[in-house]
Amino acid sequence: MKTFRYASAVLAVLLLFSCAGKPTVKPDEGFNAERLFAKANKLLDDKDYTEARAILLEIRNRDLSKKFAPLAQLRLADSYVKEDDTEKAVAEYRRFLDMYPDHRHAAYAQYQIAMIYFNQIESPERGYSGAAAALAEFQKLKRDFPRNPYKDLIDIRMEKCRNVMGDYEFMVGEFYMHKESYHAAIERFEGLLKNFPDYKKPEKVLWNLALSYRKIGEKEKSREYLNRLVEKFPASAFASAARKELSSLQAGSGK
Repeated sequence: MKTFRYASAVLAVLLLFSCAGKPTVKPDEGFNAERLFAKANKLLDDKDYTEARAILLEIRNRDLSKKFAPLAQLRLADSYVKEDDTEKAVAEYRRFLDMYPDHRHAAYAQYQIAMIYFNQIESPERGYSGAAAALAEFQKLKRDFPRNPYKDLIDIRMEKCRNVMGDYEFMVGEFYMHKESYHAAIERFEGLLKNFPDYKKPEKVLWNLALSYRKIGEKEKSREYLNRLVEKFPASAFASAARKELSSLQAGSGK
């Protein structure tokens, strides 16, 4: 949330400066989009979200110059983040992107969507869906806005998303192992290696695969993963155990 407040505050200042001094088209007498936009921002700062939204909607609907209408839509989305109504915030940011896909602040809107999901990550048990959604939105940000100003942050946060998702898959795989559902465990662990090749605990995944295959009587597949473990991570504690397991299989003592 601190990240959002900082980004939102900076954006508000930039929006005001970028529009200052520019002529405003008045669709009717008494309507002044620039003045109303400043008032709405003040109301947001004062946490008067209902009144601020009413003004922002008026600007969006009545500003025929289209100078403040996009900014009003963006601040409308921001207001829902400030109030922790993330579902409505995402909907309004998406509306902005649908209405103004080429706007200079479109990358900001996409970044905010990604961060809403990213901030939902709490643990491997509860954070998988948030991590998956955030990863997809960060990927969209990189693809659609390659010159976005958040490049230094995106890769780090995408890595965290992948690790959270990988931890979840690993946890489910171990659950199946403990339940002696080895085929289900194998499916999870092999999917983990395929979908998250940079996962932080690959040697443990290989070890669990080797054990699971041995439990279902597929010794050749067990040897395959044990050999991969020894070759790729020769200095790990699991490699030492893998060598002993290979010797046991070679001697024909494996069950």
